[in-house]
Amino acid sequence: MKSILVTGGAGFIGSHLVDELIRRGNQVRILDNLDPQVHGPEQNKPDYLNKDAEFIRGDILSRDALEQALKGIDIVYHCAAMVGVGQSMYKIYQYTRTNSLGGALLLDVIISKRFPIEKLLVASSMSIYGEGKYVCDSCGPVFPRLRLLDQLQQNDWEMKCPRCGQEVKPLPTDELKPLYPNSVYAITKRDHEEMFLSVGEAYRIPSVALRFFNAYGPRQALSNPYTGVCAIFASRILNSQNPVIFEDGLQTRDFIHVKDIVQGLILCQEKPEADYHCFNLGSGRALSIKQIAELLIKKLGREEHVLPEIVGKFRAGDIRHCFADITRASSVIGFKPSISFEDGLNDLIAWAAHQSPPDTFQQAYEELRHHGLTY
Repeated sequence: MKSILVTGGAGFIGSHLVDELIRRGNQVRILDNLDPQVHGPEQNKPDYLNKDAEFIRGDILSRDALEQALKGIDIVYHCAAMVGVGQSMYKIYQYTRTNSLGGALLLDVIISKRFPIEKLLVASSMSIYGEGKYVCDSCGPVFPRLRLLDQLQQNDWEMKCPRCGQEVKPLPTDELKPLYPNSVYAITKRDHEEMFLSVGEAYRIPSVALRFFNAYGPRQALSNPYTGVCAIFASRILNSQNPVIFEDGLQTRDFIHVKDIVQGLILCQEKPEADYHCFNLGSGRALSIKQIAELLIKKLGREEHVLPEIVGKFRAGDIRHCFADITRASSVIGFKPSISFEDGLNDLIAWAAHQSPPDTFQQAYEELRHHGLTY
């Protein structure tokens, strides 16, 4: 039995992790500030929070809260973060302060107070890659950066080879791909990775970074317009509004059920082979955004009421394709996603059916447009 701290443990992924850690017989402590964007303006503890976990309401930027939370702890999972690619581009200071400096303060307290932590695990993100990996028929594997504005203004959506200019095909993205984070949120997640791994190596504290792809499942905050696309679409559809799709809807992402994310986290805790490495946690399967909208509409039984609304517009910093190569996680820690998207979506639907989420997409869209981030 271990004493384990989960920062952000009242959130979507953190709460599922807490449940599994407790199920395995561990003592678990949660540090969470109950951010109103996630938990509502009342900032109440969510009903789903495990009653067997010790809960500390505190901010990741509070040294006192961190010192209290770290007492007697063996293992730390750092999941606390502000999440939202688009929002991070106009709340730059807030994201950098909470994510980068919050992670730095956690590490600083551990080191300065000599807390005897046995292992550090930090939630990173596929967003640190920027665009995924591609192959050019003439040039071989290539790693293009963002598409040029002139190209996008012509509704020419697919990636071009950075060497010869011809259209390229997406490949699974592995951990060795160069990192091109193109949002403030992505930069802060790269900060998390690099800080935790470098501090861990320097002080001989085994550390692991997990690059989450697009997580979905029950407990996603449906009222938060900056959460995952599955939750955003579900909220729109439940409010009899068309899910809005940028570009042509054929851009692809990798969707992984939250329970498979938790499986990967636990494996990295248990396996010393994971120490000082980073791992993709994805499904390895590419799905188009249009497919996601159509499947949600069908599963929610709203075919006669709503349709995917493909607007042909684009947002600054959006990528075209990125899906995971999970070879490293499979071979090193034995990670194997067990829940197909079609089956896993039923969990999200069941959760959504008992919610009454307001549709806040339009508000978020107007904020992006106000800041000149949509075209």
